[in-house]
Amino acid sequence: MFQLKHWQDPVNGALGAWLLLSPWILGYSAHPAAMPNAVIVGVALIAAALGAMLLPRAWEEWTEAGLGLWLMVSPWVLRFNGNGDAMLTAVITGLVVLVLAAWTLLTDEEYSRWWHGAAH
Repeated sequence: MFQLKHWQDPVNGALGAWLLLSPWILGYSAHPAAMPNAVIVGVALIAAALGAMLLPRAWEEWTEAGLGLWLMVSPWVLRFNGNGDAMLTAVITGLVVLVLAAWTLLTDEEYSRWWHGAAH
């Protein structure tokens, strides 16, 4: 029977789906950098979240954290920070993904024995 280990993983999967669809929902699908970034990172986030739900491992959380960090800086790296909808979607979604992944990594004893060992 399927047992969900972390509630944060389906939330990150839903954020990936939002990111994937956001160019069409918010109207920036014609942007040459923002749209592919949202689609590629959205698919990667969905895949990492599904992996974390089906076969939980710390590397999936680290992948989600990296994707969140990338999303936060991508508007400036890819130069779409002038498109408010695309920029805010990337930065806010990235921040939430990063926080949820970090929360999982820091609160799961199996993933962070070094952290929990130092705290005792």
